[in-house]
Amino acid sequence: MTTEEPGRFPYTRGITAEPQPWIMGQYAGFGTAADTGARFRELLDAGQTGFSVALDLPTQLGLDSDDPRAAGEVGRVGVAVDSLADFETLFDGIDLSRVSQIRTTANSIGFVWAAMCLALAEERGIDPGAFGVFIQNDVLKEYFARGTQILPVRAGLRLAVDTMEYLSTHAPGWVPLAMSGYHIAEAGGDAATEVGYTFANAIAYLDELTGRGIPVDRVAPSLYTFLSVGMDVLGEVAKLRAARRVWAELVTERYGATDPASARLRIFAFTAGSSLTAQQPLNNLARTALEAFAAACGGVQTLHVCAYDEALGVPTAEAATLALRTQQIVAHETGVAGVADPLGGSYEVETRTDRCAEAVRAVMADIEDRGGAVAAIEAGYQQERLAEAAYRQARAVETGDRVVVGVNRWQTPPEELSVFRVDPAVESAQCASLRRLRDERDDTAVAAALNALTEAAEKGDNIVPACRRAVRCHATVGEIMSRLTSVFGAWRPG
Repeated sequence: MTTEEPGRFPYTRGITAEPQPWIMGQYAGFGTAADTGARFRELLDAGQTGFSVALDLPTQLGLDSDDPRAAGEVGRVGVAVDSLADFETLFDGIDLSRVSQIRTTANSIGFVWAAMCLALAEERGIDPGAFGVFIQNDVLKEYFARGTQILPVRAGLRLAVDTMEYLSTHAPGWVPLAMSGYHIAEAGGDAATEVGYTFANAIAYLDELTGRGIPVDRVAPSLYTFLSVGMDVLGEVAKLRAARRVWAELVTERYGATDPASARLRIFAFTAGSSLTAQQPLNNLARTALEAFAAACGGVQTLHVCAYDEALGVPTAEAATLALRTQQIVAHETGVAGVADPLGGSYEVETRTDRCAEAVRAVMADIEDRGGAVAAIEAGYQQERLAEAAYRQARAVETGDRVVVGVNRWQTPPEELSVFRVDPAVESAQCASLRRLRDERDDTAVAAALNALTEAAEKGDNIVPACRRAVRCHATVGEIMSRLTSVFGAWRPG
């Protein structure tokens, strides 16, 4: 049982001695850039201090909105961002100095998002350090837990680390990687698997980075991890505490980090989408409130609370605002935000923390024994294990061994709820806008920029400078990724 103080190595009880308010950043995005920008302005006016940009599936997969493979998905589960023009529209009328953090789901296209953020700062004549950018950029977990991978594994790793390397010099205050366990948990992983696979991926990134001669202390202080917080309140608090402990050990023992900031793991928590139910969706208000409470007790640095109607589709404006209010109530009315590690010293929480940390180390050792995260991904190992775990979880609900209120116990007739629907006209409007962009831009400049991008990829140069040039010329996401797949090939499962 730990007797350490908050703010002291290995930071089990928190990364600061005094409690710090977390960034309240809700995840949102739908339709066109103008639609999503309007939603963000509403949330900022409601007291939000940061936000996450939900990108639609075509954008995440490196497809332009008029690509035949994008049909039916444009603007559906996030906002369509085809080019810098959409990016500019997305942030039109938003004072970036009001925003503590701009997060995004960009993983396979993390370097494109970085280029767009840098271009926006350049256009507005502001220092990139004047606002916060948080790029998920964790492509490795896509191959086994989420599915928006584009390039072969080793090429995806290279470009993710290119982004980390470039931003460490050109925007050192930004978050160039959020080591993402959330999707691992959503895919079926338990607490130890979520954190263990996440840190195994982190080792792959840091090995590549330090192999380029970059000291770990140049990048590690800027990193975050992105974890799920589910309904097992005590277990989730223990998981967050254990994650900080294991990370501190990892960066100091394996990489020789000497900057204390490298060992202070910052956590972005997201209440568990998998805990939401389409049946009796108002019950999700209780679920998300408890999960937010657990995140606060676990000492997170930034938090998203799911809207109660997310199991039905894109949240309504009312539900999104209520999710923000849930954070505000936990932060300002419960008292837990004023205490560092409020459950520290609890026998149950301390015991679970120790057990979780040991289990995380065992998971990491297992991946290491299999040649590391990349080799294990190429062998399909993590995906197979997660599929087995997801099956066991589903069976537990079906048999009633795991009670889910309103689903397998205490069911009621379906409720009539207002569900947000994306206007089908969004897709045609976005495609028309894209055609206008292509008609009006300088095609000679675009071609030259894309040729330079191809050359950088072939030579092994850092991809971000060439991507910045392409983005400024209004090359599209699809055009950029098409050039890269022509060099590296596309991901094909083994």
